[in-house]
Amino acid sequence: MFGLMQDRPLLISSLIDHAATFHPDTEIVSRAVEGPIHRTTYAEVQRRSKRVANALSSLGVEFSDRVATLAWNTWRHYELYFGVSGAGAVLHTINPRLFPEQIEYIANHAEDKVLFFDITFAELVEKIAPSLESVTTYVAMTDREHMPDINVPDLRCYEDLLAEHSDEYEWPEFDERTASSMCYTSGTTGNPKGVLYSHRSTVLHSLMECSVDTFAVGSNSSMMLIVPMFHANAWGMPYAAPLAGAKLVLPGARLDGENVYGMMRDEGVTASQGVPTVWLLLFQYLDENPELSLRTLDLHSIGIGGSAPPRSMVERFENEGIQVVQGWGMTETSPIGAINQPLPKHKTLTREQQIDVKVKAGRGVWGVEPKIVGEDGKRQPWDGVSSGHLYIRGPWIASGYFKAEGGDVLDEEGYFPTGDIATIDPDGYLQLVDRSKDVIKSGGEWISSVELENAAATHPEVAEAAVIALPHPKWQERPLLIVARKPGSQVSGADIVEHLKPLVVSWWLPDDVVFVDELPHTATGKIQKTKLRERFGEHRLPTAQGG
Repeated sequence: MFGLMQDRPLLISSLIDHAATFHPDTEIVSRAVEGPIHRTTYAEVQRRSKRVANALSSLGVEFSDRVATLAWNTWRHYELYFGVSGAGAVLHTINPRLFPEQIEYIANHAEDKVLFFDITFAELVEKIAPSLESVTTYVAMTDREHMPDINVPDLRCYEDLLAEHSDEYEWPEFDERTASSMCYTSGTTGNPKGVLYSHRSTVLHSLMECSVDTFAVGSNSSMMLIVPMFHANAWGMPYAAPLAGAKLVLPGARLDGENVYGMMRDEGVTASQGVPTVWLLLFQYLDENPELSLRTLDLHSIGIGGSAPPRSMVERFENEGIQVVQGWGMTETSPIGAINQPLPKHKTLTREQQIDVKVKAGRGVWGVEPKIVGEDGKRQPWDGVSSGHLYIRGPWIASGYFKAEGGDVLDEEGYFPTGDIATIDPDGYLQLVDRSKDVIKSGGEWISSVELENAAATHPEVAEAAVIALPHPKWQERPLLIVARKPGSQVSGADIVEHLKPLVVSWWLPDDVVFVDELPHTATGKIQKTKLRERFGEHRLPTAQGG
């Protein structure tokens, strides 16, 4: 017997329609690529996204065609989120921080038909255009006054294009499992792979983001999206915000501390999300301007993801009265995999003990099922000690990659292998031990590069730290600690090792410490260990001398 409930498809177009109907005057505030602050509303975004849909039809874009973007967090990019997917095409947000050769590969692999780009990327687009095999039209996301002078086929002006078309458009209805958008993995090994989201997975993910036990998004929220809209769809927040009627604040191309702080202050931002490197820039700006304080803002919640934040970062926000909500996920998980919200029993803990909980990656949310598997293929217990390979499944978790790259990725139970080594405690809190490719195998035991990095980062003169494995004739591998000092610091390797001694077991201590001006980061803000391995691959550990 089936229930007698109406069956309506879960489509992305319903999100902007809901916001335009019930929150028509709620603002979307952007720092324009051209410079000024721009203000629009959900009602206007809906109208202009319908113009986008009509414009795409005129450009020959058909159902399931891929439409690419090279763009920052602005209202124009936001209009494409609904205009492209709502029309039944696939929005393909490309990370502009990748190497040109990677962008060319990604666009060709996706078979993108139209490329929308911000004018800051005009030279890049002109450079790669001859190599883009399927793109027939290029649209500069600006007005006529700021059009770039570049040589690409069929160059259009975004504002002119929208002005040529009506905002009268009836969103089509189709199967909710239809592809809606696509992001490519960062490709740390081999070529990047395409992750293809569906309308259904996106709407379900949005509903979970609004939950009190995740990010508690509501109509009284003013959400600042620092995480890029080309990074796992800005962690899904562009879809959750209209579902809840939340105000959106988009910083554009400027992620510096001054712009972030100023927009937070001026727009009454209550919550924001970003990777640790962005918050380090904010702290640097505040340190340079001690008359400013986070306490004077309306900010009450900071989401941190992309990589594990140092404990000092969590402590600083919490000491300013701002709740840190750490999350774990990846492009393949839309990206929510786990969210760190405290349980009622944690209220009685000391401040230090509460931070101990906060620095964990998070607990599972509804819709996500994790498991950890040992080297022998058996499930590991949730005791907070036993570690293993992390697998995950759920309605917004990838089942494979675009064009079947990588083959069948799921295990026999339908779980996706994340590539992480993790533990899960009895309360369900996930703690990442390492990436499977980064864990250090020393004498038959594992050393967590993540935990060693976090311990090193607690030194007051350390700006950032990274740990890589180097070969060792006796122990197989041993850790090399790579440190970027804070400005003006002369801290030595011996000082840092001494600092680490009470924080980690003795056999985890690094065999050597080297210093760099700055650590390399991936396009998504993670420390780029592949670069460090290339640079220090021939480094000779003192303990390895003579075998």
